[in-house]
Amino acid sequence: MTSTLQNSSATTVTPVVLRHAAGRGSLGGVGLVLAGAVTVQFGSACAALLFPRTGALGALALRVTFAALLLLVVTRPRLRGYSRADWAVVGGFGLALGGMNILFYQAIDRIPLGSAVTFEVLGPLLLSVVAARRPASLLWAGLALAGVFLLGRGGFGRLDAAGVAFALGAGAMWAAYIVLNARAGARFPRLDGLAIAMTVAALISLPLGIGSAGGTLLEPGVLVLGLAIAVMSSGVPYALETLALRRLPAATFAVLTSLAPALAALAGYLVLDQGLSPTQCVAIAMVVTASAGAVRTGKR
Repeated sequence: MTSTLQNSSATTVTPVVLRHAAGRGSLGGVGLVLAGAVTVQFGSACAALLFPRTGALGALALRVTFAALLLLVVTRPRLRGYSRADWAVVGGFGLALGGMNILFYQAIDRIPLGSAVTFEVLGPLLLSVVAARRPASLLWAGLALAGVFLLGRGGFGRLDAAGVAFALGAGAMWAAYIVLNARAGARFPRLDGLAIAMTVAALISLPLGIGSAGGTLLEPGVLVLGLAIAVMSSGVPYALETLALRRLPAATFAVLTSLAPALAALAGYLVLDQGLSPTQCVAIAMVVTASAGAVRTGKR
């Protein structure tokens, strides 16, 4: 799903989240967001292949735990010298990260990947509307929202209600993740905040996964696939998103995430054999246009 944000050591956090200088490093930020979105959606598609053996919670536990271990080894985060407020922010970031993933995996265990991401992206889109300062930003967000609904047109009525509810909940946590990720990035250097937050998410997810899958999680084949999914769905995309939020305004970042349904539909087609209708292709074009327009508006 992702899924961030981190650093530059500033003490004042809220202005950092919603008041980035327009267009600063925007081109590089866009590339980071797109690369992260591609890896996370294809990672989610691969994770669905693991569900029959471990269940959704088991697959999630492997993904988040491996991602946390990798980040801890690579970043070796410093744990001293932070205030209670700093720990509250990174703790909230970890809870949002864990909650977002738990709810999303419950959703894709019940409804198709493309539909789940279509509902989930409504959270970031709402954030883009709230954070936008220009009327044009609202128009681009509206176009992206229309594309999101068109992407799932004709299929939502047949979806499992619990799956839809989980996806919407994941969207709310995704919006919180974007804001808290940026705030953690302002307080923790490098990727330290992300590593700590991922550890918090692992501590939440691992007991649920063990309770669901038990000893199956220790099978060699399961462990190898779990590690691959962790790299694709957590380690790489969250790190890229963390770096992207240092370059892009939160509103632009949130609208760019509207590309997620299109990428999820593509991943579903290539990995899970889910086809794309002409209507869905039009919806994808609308979302891409809205994302490009949001970036252009941010530059101006």
